[in-house]
Amino acid sequence: MSTFGALNTAYRGLTAAQQGINVAGQNIANAATEGYTRQRVEQSSLAAPARGLFSGGLLQAGQGVSMDGIARLGSSFLDAGVRSAGAKAGYADAQSAAIQGVEGILQEPGDNGISAALHGFWSAWAGASNQPDDAPAKGLVLQAGNDLATKVSSSYRALGEQWSGVRGQVQGSVETVNAAAAQVAAYNTTIRSALAAGGSANELVDARAKLTETISRLTGGTVREQPDGTVDVLVGGNTLVTGSSVRALALSGTQTGDKLGATVQLEWADRPGAAIADISGGIGGALSVLAPAARGGAIATAADSFNLFAGKLGDAVNALYSGGKTSGGITVDKFFSVSATDPARSLAVVPTDSAGIAVGRAGQGNLDGSLADKISQLGTGPDSPDNAWAKIVTTIGVQSRGAQQQESLSSAAEISALTSRSSAASVSLDEENISLLTNQHAYQAAARVMTAVDQALDVLINRTGLVGR
Repeated sequence: MSTFGALNTAYRGLTAAQQGINVAGQNIANAATEGYTRQRVEQSSLAAPARGLFSGGLLQAGQGVSMDGIARLGSSFLDAGVRSAGAKAGYADAQSAAIQGVEGILQEPGDNGISAALHGFWSAWAGASNQPDDAPAKGLVLQAGNDLATKVSSSYRALGEQWSGVRGQVQGSVETVNAAAAQVAAYNTTIRSALAAGGSANELVDARAKLTETISRLTGGTVREQPDGTVDVLVGGNTLVTGSSVRALALSGTQTGDKLGATVQLEWADRPGAAIADISGGIGGALSVLAPAARGGAIATAADSFNLFAGKLGDAVNALYSGGKTSGGITVDKFFSVSATDPARSLAVVPTDSAGIAVGRAGQGNLDGSLADKISQLGTGPDSPDNAWAKIVTTIGVQSRGAQQQESLSSAAEISALTSRSSAASVSLDEENISLLTNQHAYQAAARVMTAVDQALDVLINRTGLVGR
């Protein structure tokens, strides 16, 4: 190697050390940046030139260092683990939140729940049976009946509102996925061009990775890396993004047209009517809750339970109440009006005032309270409305508890996956400080080599042949 070649070797060392300092500084600056993956300069040694005719048979030293690129120290395996754990956590989170919403509507146990209203209703009838000729006692029956009917119907309406709210959230999630997919496609184009031109696209890859994690958490989508630096995103086994092309998702039906009990499914926008199978993530969890009762949808199942309860309550009370006589001698037919097609929503009290309340049977006189006494005892026994309601509350409570436990487990798994990836990909300030010191000393050493070579060249060029002058 010529003396001038040694200068080039020193220059390469200076450049490599400077780039190492720059990359360490970039890592330190982004130590707290979410989604940032640490980077390292990839270097390799340059081999000595082949010995030629004029090499004099001397062994040649290497030609220095080559900077091969700036590597992103991420792991595809760990990234896939984070996406998979995120999809499961998203599913459990959405399902748990919706079922807890159903549990919240029950307001059990508590003074505002239907259990308390049932107890007050039976107690009012018991009071009227003891005071059959007392108008205030009958007024309490009317008030307790209206309170019970209102709580049943309002709770049922709240279920419908929650169903619509969850559907609205799913619609928003679908729009988020479509927007993220479009951004992934745009990043694919930019990354492919940057890599083809020999540049670095590490920061763009980090930004794209955050978007693919969002898509996976909402849909359970998977990612497939391509040799040109692009990624394909698959949802339900079909491509959502491939290269710069995007295929949009859509939700069946409409927000205003769909009601509790309707079938809502995720579809491809270009293939309406065909449901996408194997949807996980937040959208999959929400859709499982929105499903009809026949498919295990939590909200629709709870609504059916409300209808069954309201129907049996109305029938049981009306069966005893029918044929009773008011204090004015009027024969009554029904205490509750109940629609056969929509019992919980339509449950209402027929009498409008205390004078229309019957507490006794015809021919027994105005002091007969036998009818009221029998109705007051409906709250006891294995087939009582109280037991039926308790079973509804218990079933929903068990579902909610199970969903919360699943949410907790999936959240722990997601945290574990994130921790594993973070230990490999996040910035360690101690490590970066060591890298800074290493490159600083390398820079100083390369500069010293350059100075030494420069001094040698100065002697050779400016002082050779001046001996003795």
